[in-house]
Amino acid sequence: MTETQDTHTVKGPPKHRIRLILAVAAVILLIFVLVQVFKRKPAARGAAPQVVKVAQATHGDMPETLRELGTVTPVATVTVLPQLSGYLTEVGYREGQDVTKGQFLAQIDPRQYEIDLRQAQAALLKDQAVLAQARSDLARYEQLQKQKAIAPQTLADQQFTVEQDEAQVKNDQASIDQYRLDLAYCRITAPVSGRVGLRLVDPGNYVTASSSPGIVVITTMKPTTVEFTVAQNDLDRVVQRVNAGAKLPVTAYTSDNSRKIATGTLYAISNQMATSTGTVTLRASFPNDDEALFPSEFINVEMLVDTLSQAVLVPTPAVLSGAPGDYVYLVNANQTVSVRKITLGPSDGKTTAILSGLAAGDTVVIDGTDRLSDGAKISSAPAGGAARATTGKKSGAPAQAAAAPADG
Repeated sequence: MTETQDTHTVKGPPKHRIRLILAVAAVILLIFVLVQVFKRKPAARGAAPQVVKVAQATHGDMPETLRELGTVTPVATVTVLPQLSGYLTEVGYREGQDVTKGQFLAQIDPRQYEIDLRQAQAALLKDQAVLAQARSDLARYEQLQKQKAIAPQTLADQQFTVEQDEAQVKNDQASIDQYRLDLAYCRITAPVSGRVGLRLVDPGNYVTASSSPGIVVITTMKPTTVEFTVAQNDLDRVVQRVNAGAKLPVTAYTSDNSRKIATGTLYAISNQMATSTGTVTLRASFPNDDEALFPSEFINVEMLVDTLSQAVLVPTPAVLSGAPGDYVYLVNANQTVSVRKITLGPSDGKTTAILSGLAAGDTVVIDGTDRLSDGAKISSAPAGGAARATTGKKSGAPAQAAAAPADG
């Protein structure tokens, strides 16, 4: 009996000893976690200030501009069509040549129309002789009527005959004028000044009145215009300035905005809004003396609507957008920052006008804003870095979203 009990004791430790060991390990682990937590809290209170770049708000003029995509639209694009039928005997222009209004372009064989003109002139001579004879008879009948030698009806009939012959003579004269006009149409001239395109027909072709594709296309190169659209929200300001007599300057840039092409002025606003896009078409005029603007070319357009004088200006990287709306981080005297709500004005990309919320002389953070929160401590770098800061409005809410922004 004793041997059996001893053998059972040797097989393993009691269960309460295992539970004790596990409890001690759990207590040690809990103490370790608490120590780590309490170690971190004092470190957070004494966190090093965030290094940021700052700049001061200043006073200055800010242009209010609209930037849109435009299309070069010539003042006139004319397809010269033949006015009558005939064989083309001559083409008097070179492809791509500049022509002036009235310059010779092409010739249609005029011989048939010359023959028609001579026939009309012969018919006129004949009818003029008939009219002269009728008038002579009428004069004689009038003398006989005075002598009561003929019936009154005979005199009246002769008067009608004279009127008919007079009408025939006028008809012949109209035919002559028509054939002379046809002869003029045989010589095709430029209806406008401009540049001719590629040749559409060659000598020897038979053309008909208003036949497609025509003789040639003439495009006016200078001056020229540019069409572009503005959104309905921007239209009121433009209309106000135009109605006040302002000549709004318009600048054209290449499609990639790498180079300025030309400068002109706004001269026309369309009378209807496109309901599908909510935009209105505007047209600006350009002298285009150097022909830098090419017809149907896509360009970028910048129109100066007005200039905001003595506005509060800050570098654009200082402007943020988030839960409070548009805001900046304002640098306080104790080297902390606070969220300041602002009302934005126009911007030129590098600098933004502030309509309300800031005053000239206020210091704002322009770089490092992504690591800030309301009340955070900062260490400011020289403001000279503002010019090299990345431009464009940043997006993000302050870390402490519940903090109420200070009123400006």
